Parts: sequence; structure tokens; C-alpha cells
Amino acid sequence: MTHAYFVTGTDTEIGKTTIAAGLLHAARLHGLSTAAAKPVASGCVASTDGLRNDDALALLAQCSLPLRYEEVNPLAFEPAIAPHLAAREAGVQLDVASLLGPVRAILTKGADFALVEGAGGWRVPLAGTENLSDFAVALGLPVILVVGVRLGCINHAVLSAEAIARDGLQLAGWVANVVDPQTSRLEENLATLAERLPAPCLGQVPRLASAQAAAVAGHLSLERLADW
Repeated sequence: MTHAYFVTGTDTEIGKTTIAAGLLHAARLHGLSTAAAKPVASGCVASTDGLRNDDALALLAQCSLPLRYEEVNPLAFEPAIAPHLAAREAGVQLDVASLLGPVRAILTKGADFALVEGAGGWRVPLAGTENLSDFAVALGLPVILVVGVRLGCINHAVLSAEAIARDGLQLAGWVANVVDPQTSRLEENLATLAERLPAPCLGQVPRLASAQAAAVAGHLSLERLADW
């Protein structure tokens, strides 16, 4: 059975890719084949092979299927700014239609476990009035929410979960990624998140000295996914 999910976060810079790579690694430890897509990425670096994004490369490294970089990250922009602004500056139309084809091509390759990672949070703008959430709705995948645990995260997490439900998608699970280990009343905050989010917690990832996928995977449990 193929398991495919859309990965979003409560904000930008909260470790979505770190968690996504950890989930892919955990799937490989289960003996599952893996694939991933990060359809749009800004903050890319020029190389002899073209623009490359560290997050997309981290996902590609955890894909067991033989994928090319351009398949994983078809739209890459150099400025480290909001994707819709980077696309506008590059003269590229960034909308749902332009993203669907490349990502569906990844999903049809038949990996046992596949992830599509968004950019930033749930309501990241695309062209016109479209948002990245509209793209997630078009894919129709269940969602994994990465909660960047720090002051204010409960509000961001609950609002994100409400928006996902309002858009008609299933929240299959969430991950507590402790980006600020000095968060006051950390355990109480984690307990409140567990009470308020209508999905299973797939794991609590502490601030790690080396956030490599193998280390992150040790704190995650795929078996807790709502549809596993």
C-alpha cells in the first residue's frame, strides 16, 4: 500500500525538512521504498548543475527511488524570499497548475512512502489569489503538520489544524520539533498541543547536536499515523 502525505509547518524555519527527511529515513528502516518532492524552493545556490536548494537535496538523499534533482525540485529560485515574490522576479508563473504535473509524476512512480513538502506554512501565497494550500487540496493528500515548538506555537498549531480541516483535508499526524529548548513550561506546552490537535503525535524531536535524518528518525513513529 502506498502512503503519501503533504508536509506543512506552523511557520517558516521550524524544521519541516529536518522532520520530513527523518520520516523518509524511518520509512526506509521499515523496508519501504521512498520518494519526495519539494515543488518550489527559494534561497537556492547556483552550482555547475544549476540552482540547488539544501532542503531539496536533503529530501533527495532520503529517496530510495532513482530520482533526478529537477524531479524533486522543479521550481528553484535564488533569492531567499517568499516563493511567490521570487517567482515574480524570475518571470515564472507560480500557480497550482504549474506544480501539479511534476508532483503527480513523482507520486505515480509507486514509492511505498512519499512526501510532498510545502514551503513555509499552510497559507503561503502563489500567483494571484491562489495559496500553496490550494495545491495541497488539489493533490488531496493527508497532511503531516510540523509544529515548531517555541513561544506561541500552540496558537499557530491550532490555527493551522483548523485551516487544514476547513479545506477538507485529513490531518494524519503532527510532529513536535523543539526549535527552542528554553521554551518555558516545555512539557506543559507539549501536553496542551496533544490535547488540542485532532491527530496523533508522531514524535517529539529535541534540539539535536546533529539533526541528521537517522538521528531524527529515532524520535519518530510512522505507526502512529492515523491511516497507517
